[in-house]
Amino acid sequence: MTDCNSSEPEPNDSLQTFGAVLQGFREHAGLTQQALAPLVGYSPHFVASVEQGRRLPPEDFVERAETALNAHGILRKAARKVGRQPGLAAWFRKWAGLEELAISLYTYECRVVPGLLQTVAYARTLFDNRVPLLTDEQIEAQLAVRQERQRMLRERQSTAFCFILDEHLLLRRTGGTEVTAELIGQLLDLAALRNVEIQIMPLSRGVHAGMNGPMQLLEVPENQWFGYIEGQETGQLISEPKTISVLQMRYAKLRSQALTPEDSVSLLKQQRGAL
Repeated sequence: MTDCNSSEPEPNDSLQTFGAVLQGFREHAGLTQQALAPLVGYSPHFVASVEQGRRLPPEDFVERAETALNAHGILRKAARKVGRQPGLAAWFRKWAGLEELAISLYTYECRVVPGLLQTVAYARTLFDNRVPLLTDEQIEAQLAVRQERQRMLRERQSTAFCFILDEHLLLRRTGGTEVTAELIGQLLDLAALRNVEIQIMPLSRGVHAGMNGPMQLLEVPENQWFGYIEGQETGQLISEPKTISVLQMRYAKLRSQALTPEDSVSLLKQQRGAL
């Protein structure tokens, strides 16, 4: 059984993303690190190092893990495609890598309109007012990455994208009336796509299942789920099944408490007309 005793490199975003995917599939298969080790031909310590993002897995490790965990190419794809993306916050890159694999993506947001739905003007307003201040070059880089990520909504027609937005996000008029009108127009255009669902959580719903804050959930092709919770200058990638179950229960409740997609479209049209 193979192990490696050389000094371990500092964890980076790519390795940590692959490690999270590997851990998720391992736990989904009901295996411990000790049980997976002989199946991939490496020591439990090496398996742990890969999951913690401290080892780049060799090609044979990836191939054996694919077979042992019945990952159907997901681990191989994660090892090949997930990388460091300039213009993305460091704590978000691991989640952005998983987005590339997702067959469904669920988002609840109560702070700002999610990046996948933002217009350039809305996003620029947020970046212009970031504290500490960003340079012009940093702003342009973040805008470019955000627009690139948004392409998946239209190009990946077999991926289901579901968003629940608090109504007050639009009532705040971030960027002014014209920016808000353009933003609502974009939301309406996206809501018309077959693979995009947008629901509004109305102000009249005083208490709901999202009071603990924003959350995201995604599903990869083999029906493994991951979650993501973001705070100030940090983000937490979640693969632990019990926590995922809690987030799924909360999101399901949120969907029942928010306006239906049809009623949400009607509300958006009313808000645009009132500007």
